[in-house]
Amino acid sequence: MSGLAVALSGLSVAHAGAARPALSGIDLAIAAGTRLAVIGESGSGKSTLALALAGLLPDDASVEGRLAWPGLGRAPLAGRDIGFVFQDAGASLNPVLRVGAQVAEVARVHLGLSRRDAAAHARALFRRVRLPDPEAAMRAFPHQLSGGQRQRVAIAAAIAARPRLLIADEPTSALDTIVQARIVSLLDALVREDGMTLVFVTHDIALASGFADRIAVLDGGRLAEEGPAAAVLSAPRASQTARLISGHIGLDTPPLVARAAP
Repeated sequence: MSGLAVALSGLSVAHAGAARPALSGIDLAIAAGTRLAVIGESGSGKSTLALALAGLLPDDASVEGRLAWPGLGRAPLAGRDIGFVFQDAGASLNPVLRVGAQVAEVARVHLGLSRRDAAAHARALFRRVRLPDPEAAMRAFPHQLSGGQRQRVAIAAAIAARPRLLIADEPTSALDTIVQARIVSLLDALVREDGMTLVFVTHDIALASGFADRIAVLDGGRLAEEGPAAAVLSAPRASQTARLISGHIGLDTPPLVARAAP
């Protein structure tokens, strides 16, 4: 896969009543098939960037600059062209609907599948995301699943329509360390298998170091630096990147994603 998936030029986002813009003048080109980690401290603007890419900014947001999709040649459709995995899977799933029906509904809406085919598609996705008992999971409500299992369901829903871009916004922050590594390993495997572009938002540079092709560092709503992961980690140009790296030991050890079975 070649070419650009997304191109941002001077992208700025401001929210009504906020003291400063959430994003200021972001220039960023994301190549198709890239696994990009967007890293920054709380309030750096990384989640706002993820929402802007997905077209999910709140109504109070004012946007300047340009966001283009060269590979599509049109504005993307959320859910169809872009899959989004939220930080809190429990909040993103409907608590009163069985999770199998929720994933199947995505396939029905965006792929036009029949009810029977959509259910079969959801079941196959549950196998792909390695839920331990896909048949039981199809009948489960969100509260009956563990946090890691709910996040796997959320990932299944995000890829149900076979999107070109998968955005994961802090998808492991509510999970323990071992489950975090397994979820990252799963995402890495899925995007490789399907040739998707991945934007993975995290505050944890050590977690991202194990799978990202490229790393973008945000600081106060601005892009501090962006480049190949190895270069950013070994020779950071921005002081903010150096501070993030210094806060994590063991970046020269085998990455988390390689140490945990998906």
